[in-house]
Amino acid sequence: MVDPIQIVGFFAAAASVTSFLPQAWKIIRTNDVQGLSARMYSLTAFSFSLWLAYGVLSSQWALIVPNALCLTAATFILSMILLPEKKREVVSRTLNPEN
Repeated sequence: MVDPIQIVGFFAAAASVTSFLPQAWKIIRTNDVQGLSARMYSLTAFSFSLWLAYGVLSSQWALIVPNALCLTAATFILSMILLPEKKREVVSRTLNPEN
């Protein structure tokens, strides 16, 4: 029998991970980071780091996997915000050669 708590956890993790994908893809497509806050993404990456550490320390894969993925996405977005425009363009073209 499927545990309803596990189902809720799965959908919560999926929603968290996919919430960053549209923003990351928009940055790759447009090379536009105007209006994005480096402070907010720094805090977000830090919070995912703490949740990831908590998951590792408590051996909870349901926390480890989605927080590792979210940390990766948030760190990518933060990196793109902090990169100079020319370097951002190189990353964007590398990840999306159609640019």
